[in-house]
Amino acid sequence: MFGYYFHLAVRSLGRNRVLTALMVLALGLGIGACITTLTVLKLLSGDPIPQKSARLFHPEVDPLPAQGYVPGQSKPPWGGLMPYADAMNLLHAGKAERQAVMALTQAKVEPRQLGQKPFFSDGVMTTAAFFQMFDAPFKYGSGWSEGDGESRARVAVIADFLNDKLYAGRNSVGETIRINDHDYRIVGVLKPWSPQPRFYAVGLGGHSYGNGDAVYLPLQSARADGMDPQNVSCWEAADIKHLETSPCVFVYVWVELADAADAGAYETFLSNYAQQQIATGRFHRPEVALPDVMRFMRDAQVVPDDVRLQAGLAFGFLLICVVNTVGLLLAKCLRRSREIGVRRALGATRRTIFAQFMVESALIGLAGGVLGLVFAELGLWAIRHQPAQYAALARLDLAMFAFTFVVAVLASLLAGVLPAWRACMLTPAPQLKAS
Repeated sequence: MFGYYFHLAVRSLGRNRVLTALMVLALGLGIGACITTLTVLKLLSGDPIPQKSARLFHPEVDPLPAQGYVPGQSKPPWGGLMPYADAMNLLHAGKAERQAVMALTQAKVEPRQLGQKPFFSDGVMTTAAFFQMFDAPFKYGSGWSEGDGESRARVAVIADFLNDKLYAGRNSVGETIRINDHDYRIVGVLKPWSPQPRFYAVGLGGHSYGNGDAVYLPLQSARADGMDPQNVSCWEAADIKHLETSPCVFVYVWVELADAADAGAYETFLSNYAQQQIATGRFHRPEVALPDVMRFMRDAQVVPDDVRLQAGLAFGFLLICVVNTVGLLLAKCLRRSREIGVRRALGATRRTIFAQFMVESALIGLAGGVLGLVFAELGLWAIRHQPAQYAALARLDLAMFAFTFVVAVLASLLAGVLPAWRACMLTPAPQLKAS
């Protein structure tokens, strides 16, 4: 029976080509706009480390002075950045399964090969547990040890794309790389690894999307060599050369906890730590926070408000397109009143007529989905040419490809319900008399 309905639908659509083209175009435009904005929204709001995002937490404290403090209404400032002293206190307390401290930097890399000029790359100054905690995969070698970090050893881990650029992709472990006028020994080379977004240090400056960071250095070694962090905020006059002891924040702290019970215990520890610092006069505000990865990204507003607004507007545009399609289908139904009357007179039931028109609507939806894919690809191509961090990543994946047709068919079926109901409710006798 479906084959018969399909045959009738194809013949009907073919007889009214202009009307059919208008309906397919309307749906295609709406679907293309929706899929374009949803692809960008999915890219920006997706889970960057789904295998363990629920186990990674970002401790936050509030080191600001008491002035302007409102109990219960204030929250840790600056996107979760923390003073160096407090970060190291939490690190050495060892209350989590793993913990790491990190800061972003710009690393000047000086190639040793003749003819290559120095260049700047995004870098991370961090502690030893960083790679294991964030599941960073190694192609060659491994990360450094905690002892290397504490002894300020000049060791480094580099990304695969930097290894390709400097060493043609070969095993460079043991080689010396010159960074910011200091020689570092390479101990590890990562496989391609670039969480989207770079959640471990997102929100204030730097980049959040793209190929990822190129250089990873021990935090204490890099700071001893004079490397400056990218994100620095101070609430009093500070000595920029001695950030570790200044009233400033510039590092992020992440901890890995086994389950919700451990998270609750760590939050209690964090609250007690804040109270201890208040007792010593260092802190004046007891507020602490322990968001997981996804909550931290929401707090950092990784997804800009304008992207959400664009997605809402795109769905509103799709709704307008669906309403227009309803009108066109109704007009088409009225033009076929006699045909419907003859079929009813020959024994077709209302259910049969309804099913026939719904199959026709589904075919229009599939055609609209194909056209919508074309418009979506054009939209994503335009986004890839915008000066946005995520622009190069705006591509249609398999899930969104399939979702396009789901949206198309659902939209067309929704548009077809009223015309199909109107068609099946037509009384045969007046139509036969009119003929």
